[in-house]
Amino acid sequence: MIRRAEPGDAQAVARVLGEAFREYEPRYTPAAYAATTPIAETVRERLAEGPMWVAIRENEIVGTVSAVIREDGLYVRRMAIAPTARGRGLGRALLVAVEAFAAEHRARRLYLSTTPFLADAIRLYEAAGFRPTHEPPRDLHGTPLFTMEKKLRP
Repeated sequence: MIRRAEPGDAQAVARVLGEAFREYEPRYTPAAYAATTPIAETVRERLAEGPMWVAIRENEIVGTVSAVIREDGLYVRRMAIAPTARGRGLGRALLVAVEAFAAEHRARRLYLSTTPFLADAIRLYEAAGFRPTHEPPRDLHGTPLFTMEKKLRP
């Protein structure tokens, strides 16, 4: 089940982010890893910045994604699925929720930043219609990032 996140979900969302990215921690710089796996208070702050969704399996939050409405589209961030819940279509379901929200708000594109070593996430994004942009690569505290986007119908 996918639903909008509530402030009371912040601790569980922070836990999922930590679990989801833990295996990649050695590939991030310490500062980039800290930014990728925020504490519950930061999650609560992000709820005020834009919509967030959670994926629930067996009454437990096991996935999350959030978004920020910007002039140039809907920026998708912090997509994460707990390792024990992967392969069940929850990532795709979260992206469907984000895309429905984007359509309601007449966004012309979805876009996100990812890092080359998140191969499974990149495959998910590509399967959902995202493509790398021609924007130059950048970094998050020393960890490489590139942008992917999905153009939406006006």
